[in-house]
Amino acid sequence: MSTVIEPSQASRAAAVAASGAALAEGAAGAEQEQQLTDGFHLVIDALKLNDIDTIYGLPGIPITDLTRLAQAEGMRVISFRHEQNAGHAAAAAGFLTQKPGICLTVSAPGFLNGLTALANATVNCFPMILISGSSEREIVDLQQGDYEEMDQLNAAKPFCKAAFRVLHAQDIGIGIARAIRAAVSGRPGGVYLDLPAKLFSQTMEAAAGRASLIKVQDPAPRQLPAPDTVARALELLKGAKRPLILLGKGAAYAQADAEIRALVERTGIPYLPMSMAKGLLPDTHAQSAAAARSYVLAEADVVMLVGARLNWLLSHGKGKTWGAQPKKFIQIDISPTEIDSNVPISAPLIGDIGSCVSALLDGIGAGWQKPPAEWTGAIAQRKDKNLTKMAQTLEANVSPMNFHGALGVIRKVVQERPDAMVVNEGANTLDFARSIVDMYEPRKRLDVGTWGVMGIGMGFAVAAAVTTGKPVIAIEGDSAFGFSGMEVETICRYQLPVCIVVFNNNGVYKGTDRNASGGEDPAPTVFVKGARYDLMMTAFGGEGITATTPEELGRALREAVASGRPTLINAVIDETAGTESGRITNLNPTRAATKK
Repeated sequence: MSTVIEPSQASRAAAVAASGAALAEGAAGAEQEQQLTDGFHLVIDALKLNDIDTIYGLPGIPITDLTRLAQAEGMRVISFRHEQNAGHAAAAAGFLTQKPGICLTVSAPGFLNGLTALANATVNCFPMILISGSSEREIVDLQQGDYEEMDQLNAAKPFCKAAFRVLHAQDIGIGIARAIRAAVSGRPGGVYLDLPAKLFSQTMEAAAGRASLIKVQDPAPRQLPAPDTVARALELLKGAKRPLILLGKGAAYAQADAEIRALVERTGIPYLPMSMAKGLLPDTHAQSAAAARSYVLAEADVVMLVGARLNWLLSHGKGKTWGAQPKKFIQIDISPTEIDSNVPISAPLIGDIGSCVSALLDGIGAGWQKPPAEWTGAIAQRKDKNLTKMAQTLEANVSPMNFHGALGVIRKVVQERPDAMVVNEGANTLDFARSIVDMYEPRKRLDVGTWGVMGIGMGFAVAAAVTTGKPVIAIEGDSAFGFSGMEVETICRYQLPVCIVVFNNNGVYKGTDRNASGGEDPAPTVFVKGARYDLMMTAFGGEGITATTPEELGRALREAVASGRPTLINAVIDETAGTESGRITNLNPTRAATKK
């Protein structure tokens, strides 16, 4: 790391000039150049010192020069068409790497565009830092009407773990260090860092600048569970007649893959993965209960949650989803405030997942008894029945395709390329895909997560490609794709190995709704019939293909994954095939319920 500005370092000298800090000419000026640094370079050097090498963002006032200089200093800068998509990319990068993804935006409107992604990162426990340029404090506080004037710090606070503002160049190192630690420590989440415009042009002695930067040490230290809670959890598992392990995306984020697999296999307990935990063990594993999900949730007597929360995705741990059988819960979570959030937790294990799972493994002796054959046999019987039924459905060879026929093809391609990243969003497209497309390796599936927010698709796809270098298959409903579709240009610009499959059924849920008034306007849920999404990709130099049969879809997808070229497949789906809100129709109030 160097923050000394030398005459030969054109990029740094140009930055000082551009920031308005022009140095005196002649020998005295050259000597001063060698001794000064500025806010631009301190931000870049602080990020690089902490092994952050990529920025996702959108240039503009007052951070354009920062993006240019970061690229000149060897950082990768991925420039998007909309800040929200850049923010989603940063969040996904954080999930995949355990380092905070960086989203850089302009002030006010750009900041607000990134705020949705910041809130989504916080809800989903993805480490992310939103860095935004802003107006000067003295103007904002007096409400004097500056360019894009806004009190961004206070606007961000309700939507993130922490929010900081840096006013002086000598505090940049501390500000970035605090943001990094806040993002990844404990339960990960989003952090906001406010950098007013005039901060960048501030100069200071280079030696003092170097000394002000902080390399964050052990930002997410291990948190060991209390021995008595480990013993209590093991006793519950030993006494269970119908135990179940439930793996959440927190288990995937923890990167304790070997320990989790050892726990599942050594105990012999059936497991159920949430969608982003798929692949921690292959979905084809003998102990996977995914194909008997309803049965195991209703019948289990002891459930151990590993990085999963009893939120709406699990019916809050109660109600008909969980059946009439009384249950006891074991919960592994880094946050003690998560415990008892919906139902009593009999054995809370507070700590990081790797440490908690290792402690459980240490407590399992040679005489451990695996679950009764009556329980595992009943699960296997239902799995076989459901998988056989699904296999027949997936072979449907109709045109236009239905969801099962199209996803059956994608399922086969992912089986052939288990290293491929899968991004998934939509209503029916999401619900069917997460139960149909098997995953074989950890952290290969990214989807809408806890908030169920649409629009993550292209940002997540870009981050998956940039972070892993692997081919990406983005399975998109046509409605969900509309939130971020312009980022196909970003994908083409950076030549990323992303294949987007748009499930085109002409509307939200279905394309068959009618205007109830009889007027000429289309129904609110209906799109242009026969839209050619593939032409969006060809417009920017990528490959665009329309597929109307499973054979066409399979051929196009295999060629795209093999080529690594940006590709969009417009998969024509029967417009009558969908159902409202996928499988959560009940979240929309019925007409009868809303009438007085």
